Amino acid sequence: MKTIFITGGTGYIGTRLIGLLLGRGHRVIALVRPGSEQKLPAGAEVICSNPFKADSFESSVPAGCTFVQLLGVPHPSPRKRDLFYSIDLASLKASADAAFHAGAAHFVYVSVAQEPTNIMKDYQAARAAGEQYVIDKGLSHTFIRPWYVLGPGHWWPILFLPLYTVLRWLPATRQKATALGLVTIRQMLSALVSAIEYPERTGDIMDVEAIKTQKKAG
Repeated sequence: MKTIFITGGTGYIGTRLIGLLLGRGHRVIALVRPGSEQKLPAGAEVICSNPFKADSFESSVPAGCTFVQLLGVPHPSPRKRDLFYSIDLASLKASADAAFHAGAAHFVYVSVAQEPTNIMKDYQAARAAGEQYVIDKGLSHTFIRPWYVLGPGHWWPILFLPLYTVLRWLPATRQKATALGLVTIRQMLSALVSAIEYPERTGDIMDVEAIKTQKKAG
C-alpha cells in the first residue's frame, strides 16, 4: 500500500484515479477547496485548503508519499492562455514546494505533449515551465505527457482518427502525428497507476506512445 497525496481529485481524471487507487488498497489524501469535498469518491481523506499556497497544506503532505498533480484548467483552449499560467503553473509551483518541504518520495505530474504546435503553444509552455520547476526542486518525478484524453464527454476528437492514421503513415508528418496522438481515459489511468506503483519502471517521462502501452489497471 502506498500513500498518495493528490490535487485535482474532483476532476475528469482525478475522480476516476482516486476510485481506482482506493480499490487497489492505497491510502489517498485529496486536497480540495472548501465546498468541493462532496465531489470526491468515498474513502478518500480530505484536506480543505488553498492549492495556490504551499504553506497552507504542506504540513498535511506525508513524508515519503507519492504526490500526484492533476489540478489544471478544464477543457484547455487557446482562449484560456492566461489561466494556464495563473492556475496550472501557479498550482504546480505550490504543489512542488509543498512536496519538497514535506519530503515526498515521488512527484507525478500530468503535463502535456511537447511536440511544437501553434494553436496550443501557451498551454505547452506553461506545462513545460512546470516540469522545469519540479526538476529544479530536485524532486524524483514522472511527467506524463498526453495530448488529448478520450473519454465520457470528451469523444469528439475521435472523428479525426482516420486523419491521424494517414498522417502517421506519411514520413513528413509521422513524428508529429505520433507525438500528438489521442489516448483513452483508461490508458491514462493505467499510466498513472504505473507511475505511482512502479516509478522505477516508468522513468522520468511517459509520452503518448508510452501511455498507450501501459498494462490495463483495475
